[in-house]
Amino acid sequence: MLTTDIATELLAAWDAGRIVPSIAARYAAFHWDDAYAISAELIKRRRARGEKTLGRKIGFTNRNIWPQYGATSPIWHPIYDRTIVYANDGKATLSLAHSSQPLIEPETAFKLRGPVPVNCRDPVEILRAIEWVAPSFEIVCCHFADWKCTPAEFAADFSLHWRLVVGTPVSINPDQLTALTKQLRDCSVTLSNNGNVMDRGQGSNALDHPALALAFLADIVATQAAFDPLAAGEIITTGTLTAALPVKAGETWQSRYEGLPGVRGIELRFTA
Repeated sequence: MLTTDIATELLAAWDAGRIVPSIAARYAAFHWDDAYAISAELIKRRRARGEKTLGRKIGFTNRNIWPQYGATSPIWHPIYDRTIVYANDGKATLSLAHSSQPLIEPETAFKLRGPVPVNCRDPVEILRAIEWVAPSFEIVCCHFADWKCTPAEFAADFSLHWRLVVGTPVSINPDQLTALTKQLRDCSVTLSNNGNVMDRGQGSNALDHPALALAFLADIVATQAAFDPLAAGEIITTGTLTAALPVKAGETWQSRYEGLPGVRGIELRFTA
């Protein structure tokens, strides 16, 4: 397999919003190491054309949706200045031009104040590395037909990241981490389309706790020499708390968070 050739194919597909043939069908031995080698090449190319990495997305932290997609593990990829959108007073508009089979995911996003400890499973200790928490919508896209591919192909395909919409952040008080830990685990989120409730979820759907999604990311990146370590200032979104649902132009989607003080939802309108 030529990593550079597959990276060229996937980047062109991302730019145009088009489908590509299965990688695994062409290369039977295609697996995780190959996927992240492609990911590293994609990062290099996007940076070379002027895009800046601002953080990372973690995908497939919600095990409830693994059977639907054939997922077997969480995955990750950077967030870029081209792919992040900040909601103004909780509202944003997003064009779906050049997207590919887009789905919406309500998530919990963090901004790092410092490195996340490796091999740590204590949410309180992990949250000491967090500056703020915010509601987010990730719009994920797949460049394989009908979202049918292997787990490693999902990782190679930008780990499905297309856009991240970040809502109003709430600063984290280091003196209140014990209470916040419980709130992040137990909070609920309601996902609606044009005012109609489509699904509900809770914080624990992200690997049992959003902080443990961060732990996964810190641990895997520590083993991947091709990638930068986690650092202060990065924005990390920790995976969908509900089902991932298809979106189209003309729709307005809303999220509502309960049990997470200060965190307001987002209203996101889609255009063509």
